[in-house]
This record gives sequence, C-alpha cells and structure tokens, in this order.
Amino acid sequence: MLALGRAARHIAGMRASLPPVHVVGGGLAGCEAAWQLATRGHRVVLHEMRGCRSTPAHRTALLAELVCSNSFRSDDAETNAVGLLHAELRALGSLVMAAGELARLPAGAAMAVDRDVFARTVTARLLAHPAIEVRREEVTDVPDDWAWVILATGPLTSEALAASIARRTGADNLAFFDAIAPIVHAHSIDMWVAWRQSRWDRGQDYLNCPLDEAQYRAFVEALRTAETVEFRDWERDTPYFEGCLPIEVMAARGMDTLRFGPMKPVGLVDPRTGRRPYAVVQLRPENRAGTLWNLVGFQTKMRHAEQVRVFRMIPGLERAEFARLGGLHRNSFIRSPVLLDRTLRLKADPRIRFAGQITGCEGYVESAAMGLLAGLFVAAERAGRDLPPPPPETAVGALLAHLTTEADPETFQPMNVNFGLFPPLPGTLRGRERRRALAARARAALARWLPAVPPAEACEEVLEDLARFGGTQALDHLGAVVAGG
Repeated sequence: MLALGRAARHIAGMRASLPPVHVVGGGLAGCEAAWQLATRGHRVVLHEMRGCRSTPAHRTALLAELVCSNSFRSDDAETNAVGLLHAELRALGSLVMAAGELARLPAGAAMAVDRDVFARTVTARLLAHPAIEVRREEVTDVPDDWAWVILATGPLTSEALAASIARRTGADNLAFFDAIAPIVHAHSIDMWVAWRQSRWDRGQDYLNCPLDEAQYRAFVEALRTAETVEFRDWERDTPYFEGCLPIEVMAARGMDTLRFGPMKPVGLVDPRTGRRPYAVVQLRPENRAGTLWNLVGFQTKMRHAEQVRVFRMIPGLERAEFARLGGLHRNSFIRSPVLLDRTLRLKADPRIRFAGQITGCEGYVESAAMGLLAGLFVAAERAGRDLPPPPPETAVGALLAHLTTEADPETFQPMNVNFGLFPPLPGTLRGRERRRALAARARAALARWLPAVPPAEACEEVLEDLARFGGTQALDHLGAVVAGG
C-alpha cells in the first residue's frame, strides 16, 4: 500500500474545493476523459451502468470493453489517418494507447490487441487512481447540481438517458438508426465523366455520374446478387425505415425502382451528350472543403468488399477511393454540428460536454480521441486556462472540426478519421505522397499546439507507483469490484 499512500498524498494537494467532474459512460471515451482529468489533479466520478445493467452488445462489466476485433486498425502514422491519430494520442498521454501497447498482439502494420488484457488494464488503472471514483449505476438524467459533466455513453445509450438527451436537445437532434451511405475522396472521381449540376439547373451542388440502360441493368443485377451483412440479434427489432432503405433492398423490388428513386435522372442533362441519361448516381459534398462526396441514397448492408466492387461499376467511380463505406445499424448519436461548440460543449447547457461515438465519430480510437479532448477542455476550464481546439491540420483536430463545424448538419452521419477531413494541400500531390505530406503537416501543427495543453500534474514517480499498484493489487481487487469480469 506504499505506492497508494504516496499517490494519495499527492492527490490531497489537488483542487479539493472544486466539485468533481461526472463522466457518464465507461467505454473508451469515458475512461480516457477520466484519466486525463485525474492526472491533471481533478476529482472524477465515473458512472458505468454495466455491473448493474448490461447491454445487448457487451459480455463483461469491465471498463473499456472492446466489442469488435482489430479495433485499433492501422498503426502506420506516415500514410494512414488512423495511424496518425494513434501517434497524436500517444503524444498527448493517452491511457487507451498505453493500455493498447501492453495488450498488443503481432499483426504487422496493424495494431491488434488482446481484448481481455486491454480492458483489464484500463479498468485496473482507473480503479487504482485515488482521484477517480467508479460508481456502478445507471444515470438516467443529468442532475442540476452536477457542475461539470461529460456524457460518453456510446452508441448504445440507455433508453432513459437517450430520452433525457432528446428533451434537452430536441428529439430531431438524436438519431437511433444509423443509415450510412459511402463517401468517396474527391480526387478519385473521374471528372471527365461526372459533372456538377443540381436538378433543373438549381445550382451546382451535386456531382452526377450517368448510366446508360445496359450499365444500369448490370448495376441493378450486381446489387441484387451482392453478399450482405445480417443484422445482429439485438438489432433485429429495429425495422427498416422507408426513408433509409438499403440500396440493395430497393433494387430487389423491381428493375426500375432505383431509376424512379435515388437514381432518377429527371432535371439533369449530361453535358457530353446534351441529353438526359437513362439513370444517374448523385453525390453531394460531405464537407465544406469539397474533399469528400457522399453517394446520395446509397445506404447499404453489403459487405465492404462487395461495396467496393459494385460501386466501382458506376461510371466516373471506376477508381474511387472510399473514405467510408456504407452501413445500416442501430446507433445513437447527436447532431453535433448543431448542438456542440468547438470544445464539445453543449450550447444549450455549457456544463455538459459530449464525447465518444455519441458525438457522431465512428470507431474506438476516434471515440478515445474525443474523450481525451473533452477531458483536456474541462481540465483547462477548471484551471482557468484557455485551451484552443487542436489545429484542423492534425488528425484529432480534423475529426473535432468535422463533428462541430465542418460537417453539413442536414446530412450528418458517423465518420471515421480519414485524410478527406483534413484541409486540402496546395498543388497536385496524389496517393501515397499526398498522404505523407498531410501527415508531415499534421506533426508540425501538433507540435505548435502541444504547449497550450494543461500539463499532467502528477510527477513521474507517482505515475509509476500507480502503474505498479494497477498491475498488482488493483487486478487482485478486480474480481470483487467487477462482477463477472
């Protein structure tokens, strides 16, 4: 208990007069936010309902449980956006990335982890930290006397809390069904084929990819025969909405269904022929920079490899590079570009911040990144410091900007980090060289921003003590605290 005693003496010098920060949700975002606050001298109450109430997707009551394998994806920080995000999180002292290293498995350039080791490591570190109190309870609303709150409840937010969020934000700003259409990088679209035009010449907001009758019929047949992903058991009670049917379901209803639906050519004229095409695929801009384009109405349950194969049949998209592939599943997320400010704070109630997948970011690493930022923003606020958002040239800053200012609020859908979110580079670099240049610019931008980040107040000796305590006594204590873990 010597290590814990030294840590406790250090924590005694913290800002004891301030009320604690309440972090709701023990996933990666909530755990990361709690850790960033605690290591900067702030008391945290971490609320997690698993342990008293489970979810359909989770199997244990451990904090930071990973439901999916290969959750960290690529670790290549030179040419991959998520790998670059890894590097930035490490530079910012991420608990999630540190635990990931301890649980790492051989996987080449990818970062694979032993999910049980990872969750147990995060849980042990948080249980061991004297500044963090873990409460196993369901939070159904935010009490008025909570001065600082971070809601990080993930895509499976409980019904009661989701209803409370809807009351605070407006029911139209909380989605329960995630219908995702593919997104294509602008530089990979063949603009000799595609042209800009809105229907009936009402502007040039859309890109149009034309199909003749033979191309259309082949495309519909490919949709009908493509391999799809089945709903998971806990998603089956969520029916399709007629307004967001999978493209392959519409194709199965009849050969002409799509041509009179999302692929209708009315009001459009192909400038190469001077005639209306037989059918058309429209793309709309996904961000203000115009680097990402969304295939309108093309939400799908096709497997990812099938999506790439089938959608590259569309004229103009033969060499398409996808920033995100489509999907359809249960999800809860808020319309962040409308509701949140640039520091993830709820405009209608500034004591509340949101973090993780409920903000509309997709992926475990992205969720951890938003949790880390939420923790840093609250730590700076409580210390009376100004912390500007990270530069949009960084991976973490590009993702934050997309969620809060850059995405179109009317078409907002969950998004993984990708280089299409970054401000475009001048010049004509493409492919690997373009990605390397974006990563180099991101590293320089992060270095300029890091001095503004509130430093961790715990000295290295205390952190080492906590690590040793977390690795021994906390793990021994885990079975008693986390039932069934």
